[in-house]
Amino acid sequence: MPQSAPTPLLRGLPPVAGPATRLLLLGSFPSAASLAAGQYYAHPRNQFWPLLSALFGIDLRALPYAQRLREVQRRGLGIWDVYAACEREGSLDASIRSAQPNALAELVARLPALRGVAHNGGESARSLRITRALAPRVWRLPSSSPANASWSFERKLAAWREVFEACGLGPSA
Repeated sequence: MPQSAPTPLLRGLPPVAGPATRLLLLGSFPSAASLAAGQYYAHPRNQFWPLLSALFGIDLRALPYAQRLREVQRRGLGIWDVYAACEREGSLDASIRSAQPNALAELVARLPALRGVAHNGGESARSLRITRALAPRVWRLPSSSPANASWSFERKLAAWREVFEACGLGPSA
């Protein structure tokens, strides 16, 4: 029986966060589309950018990626993932193997304004026991992934809005 080639170790993206970050939003690991583009939430069907656009009252999707990142940072949002590297075929969280965690404690130590951490979906939320020790408040949000079709956009938006408002993020932030 021929052996299949080993799955290469994939490396994630750097954090988007700074001293003004009040909410750190953690995904699990970038999708194949995100890794290929070198951009968070690059898959066109992922609802991440539409959710943020609705929450901030600005069409982030219309902005170049670098400007999107500046805008979310200006409003107090940080973005990263719980895994720094992993093996995975495709983009599903269920396919993640040999995951290596990101240095969340090191990042959080550099975020003096942090009010909370939110996990974008179930796989990210598997790190709740770690993040609960790092932030004053921690939430599990419904995933923005297109694979999470059981939640409507409006239902996701309501859940996300509650967390963003608790951290002082919103249209006027």
